[in-house]
Amino acid sequence: MAVSKTFLPEAMLEAYAAGQRLFGESKVQEFADKAAALAGLEDAEFHMIGHLQSNKAAKAVELFHGVDSLDSAKLAARLNAAAEAIGKTLSVLIEINIGGEQAKSGIAPDSPELSEILNGAATWQRLRIRGLMTVPPYTEDPEGARLYFRKLRELRDQLAARNLPAVSLEELSMGMSHDFEVAIEEGSTCVRIGTAIFGERTYM
Repeated sequence: MAVSKTFLPEAMLEAYAAGQRLFGESKVQEFADKAAALAGLEDAEFHMIGHLQSNKAAKAVELFHGVDSLDSAKLAARLNAAAEAIGKTLSVLIEINIGGEQAKSGIAPDSPELSEILNGAATWQRLRIRGLMTVPPYTEDPEGARLYFRKLRELRDQLAARNLPAVSLEELSMGMSHDFEVAIEEGSTCVRIGTAIFGERTYM
């Protein structure tokens, strides 16, 4: 996944021309402002990877092919209702706060909220829960993330063994520009690469 947040549509079009087809954005309004310029990329997929507020669920469903940052049953219900309203099926990943960091969004691995989402999946006909996503605590040494990537894979394996209805856990979204090699070694199926593709970000 090319993480295109903060980058202009021109950079995304250049990546598309080079063969990139999966893009990640972190803010609904930011991507809404880009959407018209990208409308011609019919075989590209755009996923929401940032924290999503429930009141923006309907707009997110309209704009994105997937939401990779589901962190509550309330949000799941809103996404499902919004998808139902427009006849769309939405791909979803559950965000796990694997490092227990208070400043980060996501669900604790042992949280009742996680069980609530997994058990409710069968009632949300318009959502396809396909796996887990995490952003581990940052370390300069990529090896510092290995334990967290491994924990997410082990959690996925434990949940998959329960054979929950309407839940497919084949996707593990973990790893970014500085640690994606380690993430792949630990089982990542989707690495989220921003600066290594687009260069350093300039935040306003």
